[in-house]
Amino acid sequence: MMLAWLLKIPEVVFIMKKSVSRLTDTIVPIAICIVGICTLASMNLQANDIQVGRYSLFAATPTESQAELLATMMTVRFPERIQSVGEAATYLLKYSGYRVATVESIGSDTAILFALPLPVVNRSLGPMMLKDALETLARPAFHLV
Repeated sequence: MMLAWLLKIPEVVFIMKKSVSRLTDTIVPIAICIVGICTLASMNLQANDIQVGRYSLFAATPTESQAELLATMMTVRFPERIQSVGEAATYLLKYSGYRVATVESIGSDTAILFALPLPVVNRSLGPMMLKDALETLARPAFHLV
C-alpha cells in the first residue's frame, strides 16, 4: 500500500522521468560520435592502403621520384676522373634508367657541349632534382630531350 502511495506523488514521477531522460540524453551523443568516428575511419581507408601497424597505414602507390625518374632528388660530387660535361651527364644518368644518346644521334652542337671541360663550380651539385642537375650542366642554351 505504501508503494502505491509513493508512485502517485508528482515529485517522485518527475524524478523518475528526469533520470530516464538523462540516460537517453547521454547515449544519443555517444552513439553519434561512434558513428562519426567509424564513418571517418572508413573514408580514410582506400583500396591501395596497407596497414603496417596498429594505427599506421602505408599508401601502396609509387613516390613521385619512382613515377617521374627525372624528379629524383640528389646530391652529387663528381669524382676526379670525370673531366667533361658528357662524362658528368653519363655519371648522373648511370642509375636513373636513362642514358645519354649515342654520338650518331646527337647534333654537332651537343657533341661540342659534351666535349667541354666540366666547370669547377659544377663538380658538386645538389640537393636538386636530376632534371635540374642535367640542365645545370647543359646551361641555358640547351634543353633536355
